[in-house]
Amino acid sequence: MSETLDLTMDLVSRPSVTPDDQGCQKLLATRLEKLGFACEHMRFGDVDNLWARLGDSDPVFCFVGHTDVVPSGPVEDWQSHPFRPEVRNGMLYGRGTADMKGSVAAFTTACERFLRRDSGIIRGSLAFLITSDEEGLAINGTAKVIEVLEDRNEKITWCLVGEPSSTDKVGDVIKNGRRGSLGCELTVRGIQGHIAYPHLAENPIHHFAPVLVELIETQWDHSVGDFPSTTFQISNIHGGTGTANVIPGQCRIVFNFRFSAQQTPDSLKARVHKILDRHDIDYDTRWSLSGMPFLTAAGELVAAGQQAIRQTVGYDARLSTTGGTSDGRFIAPTGAQVLEIGPLNATIHQIDECVAVQDLDVLSQIYQSILNQLLIQ
Repeated sequence: MSETLDLTMDLVSRPSVTPDDQGCQKLLATRLEKLGFACEHMRFGDVDNLWARLGDSDPVFCFVGHTDVVPSGPVEDWQSHPFRPEVRNGMLYGRGTADMKGSVAAFTTACERFLRRDSGIIRGSLAFLITSDEEGLAINGTAKVIEVLEDRNEKITWCLVGEPSSTDKVGDVIKNGRRGSLGCELTVRGIQGHIAYPHLAENPIHHFAPVLVELIETQWDHSVGDFPSTTFQISNIHGGTGTANVIPGQCRIVFNFRFSAQQTPDSLKARVHKILDRHDIDYDTRWSLSGMPFLTAAGELVAAGQQAIRQTVGYDARLSTTGGTSDGRFIAPTGAQVLEIGPLNATIHQIDECVAVQDLDVLSQIYQSILNQLLIQ
């Protein structure tokens, strides 16, 4: 067993379903303190966060990750217990192996080897920001820690997030940005009544149907530059009393925009309200913004990430801004350069989530190579 595999298995064996950390951060802090890190545990609400820093000068390189995982789903559907990690045919199975305890372990072992090396002087500082609130509401996690750091004027220069970014082989994709995420809960009101007397009622589902068609068929923008086009998706529709002979009084629809830098939250809201008003329906909207788009352009961090992957695995990584959000959205607005490099995302949040054992060591080597390039004088 490698050090990275061993630590990954220790972390996965702790059932840290969001927002419960289950002692993962204390385990990490113990290892980091042995390296000289000053570890600060920040708890907000029911969320544990770890801020660990070695050094007090700029530039600051920060590894960002999370110890919380999504629920396992039916345990009986797994080939092995989700919180009893097991290696089979070169793959490590367990909840959080790919998303993202494997990356957190690789961060740690990369730092341990980096700090044990016997050449060069370290410039700047090395830091870890670990939360147990990435898979949940993301209110009391990284966002709150960044508020504390901003109040103390502690700035992150380079941020590496270990989210599972790879597609076909480890390191084939680097996320150098993300689209924004704007959600809405739409309530369409009608008049409840007996299904046999529709003239005495107003069916909100029927009222919403032509609106739905228009929203789906709208081209919000086109792919330009580094960002794919904005997408609109409905995740939930709730209507009815559960009884077959009652016309519902209201219908609730939950939808989301993943939007490019061509859009703003206000521009999307305005277009949606224009469509709703054109159909003359009685409605309310409740909007929620989870993150703005961000992009890390060519520079020191992008170059270091690409070079590290090329040196370690022998092929070039593709830059991408596709996929969901990450905690990088809370850090990029501070002026930090943000990249995401992690394992394959093929099994994340699924039954039998897994990661290749070899990929864990490859990731750790990639992370160490990035540190060598940016922090060794």
